[in-house]
Amino acid sequence: MTDVRIGVIGTGGWGKNHLRVLNELKVLAAICDLNADRARENSKKYGVEAYTDVDSFLKHDLDGVIVSTPTKTHFQIASKVIESGRSLLVEKPFTYDVEEGERLVKKAKEKKTILTVGFIERFNPAMIEAKHLVTKGKIGDPLYLMFIRENRWPAHILDVGVVLDTTIHDIDLSRWFFGKEPTMVFARTGNFGLDRERVSALTLGFPEERSSLIISNWITPRKVRQLEIVGENGIISLDFITQEIKIDLEDRIDIPRIKYEEPLTLELSHFVKSIKENKQPEVTGEDGVKATKIAQAALTSNRLGSAIFIEL
Repeated sequence: MTDVRIGVIGTGGWGKNHLRVLNELKVLAAICDLNADRARENSKKYGVEAYTDVDSFLKHDLDGVIVSTPTKTHFQIASKVIESGRSLLVEKPFTYDVEEGERLVKKAKEKKTILTVGFIERFNPAMIEAKHLVTKGKIGDPLYLMFIRENRWPAHILDVGVVLDTTIHDIDLSRWFFGKEPTMVFARTGNFGLDRERVSALTLGFPEERSSLIISNWITPRKVRQLEIVGENGIISLDFITQEIKIDLEDRIDIPRIKYEEPLTLELSHFVKSIKENKQPEVTGEDGVKATKIAQAALTSNRLGSAIFIEL
């Protein structure tokens, strides 16, 4: 993969993990961070050029860029990257404003550049295997999904609440799993002392009476990332962290073994491959826009105290 050169904008928070994995893949070429001390530190650590402004950074020889900055900056930075003709991965949430996301998608099409969004759980081996098992009819027709994500509030996230930061992963997975768009959203959230919501209980209604229940919070001390897929003939349970899967059937419990792989490595390898082959990535800019629309509908549902019917 050494013939592809990737740069990262935003190296704090989740961005430091991008640096680590891209370095392991031997494609890390440059970094950009407003924090000059952090930029210098990472430049020394990884042996790559460091910048503190995007315009100078984009003069570097790069094939692709990852934007891992606060959500409110995504549109402005991503616009510059796309305009420069580089392939782009924007961390979730794609944008806070739906219209801005749509403008980025349109701009990427005009410039004929690759645009993808950081929905890392699409690349989680446990999720991929679970979907494969359902497709093979292991538990019969799926009826509903139930996601649970819990952990303390990540202090570095200041401009979005738990819905746009955390719940949005499972919004995207629900769309991907059912292969359809939800037609209804109902949500109940709570701030519990923060400016933005720390707790969310959300229901997505899909065609054919399918549903997805998504529970997220930034309060409980333990980190939980779990999913139950309930079907007519059984239940598949999975842990996103350990990548363990359990299949509860009427007469037995099966525990398949799958190879553990880091989802971020798989996600970034896919991004690099998409650049090398000039192919559309698994996750598109449109996926980012649709997930944001659903998340914003959920926040509206909470404000109004009623279900929101949507058309994507």
